[in-house]
Amino acid sequence: MMKYMNFKLPTYPENQTAMKKYMQSQFEFNGVRAPERHLIERQLWQSVKQFEPSRLMQLIDELYQQSTREYQYVAIDLALRAVRRWRRADLEHLMILIVQKSWWDSIDEWRKVFSAYVKYRPDEFDWVSHLFLGADNFWLRRIAITLQLSFYDQTDVGFLVEAITADIDTDEFFIQKAIGWALRNYGKVNPNWVVAFVASHDLMTFAQREALKNIKK
Repeated sequence: MMKYMNFKLPTYPENQTAMKKYMQSQFEFNGVRAPERHLIERQLWQSVKQFEPSRLMQLIDELYQQSTREYQYVAIDLALRAVRRWRRADLEHLMILIVQKSWWDSIDEWRKVFSAYVKYRPDEFDWVSHLFLGADNFWLRRIAITLQLSFYDQTDVGFLVEAITADIDTDEFFIQKAIGWALRNYGKVNPNWVVAFVASHDLMTFAQREALKNIKK
């Protein structure tokens, strides 16, 4: 039983095997499909949104330590919904959770939390971005590369280049995927820049293909 709140997700055995297989058997699952989970997350937020930040963080911590994957998703959702309440110390605490039970699904959700934070506090962009840039853990560097996915014409191009070039030769699928993804998204507002960047940098084939996927020749 959870200490800070009597919260428990439902279990659907008929969904568990397929969900576990999709995530390459990295985690166990309750079997809660995303639409129902999103409804549960909204209901949970209504129950806890009046909590003080410290109590919210305790709940996030406890959710994140549960054994099935959906609890990590719920924890990250709470962190995102509460993003305007966080301060630097809170983000530093969330960094501890990011490197626990890490896989692309949690990493890409955590990225949304930090992206939302710097959109709300743009003066903190440099501090936040350097939590991830050059980190030993490649999952953190994936966040550095993808931090600005939703920024489009507000993208700090200098930082985007710095994050990409730092890992341009890294032979890790999830890093190369991130490079292509970040360039492809920025290409929606500045395709000529992306084409020129790809032409002038020795990107790995996969990242190059992903970067140029939606740019008309």
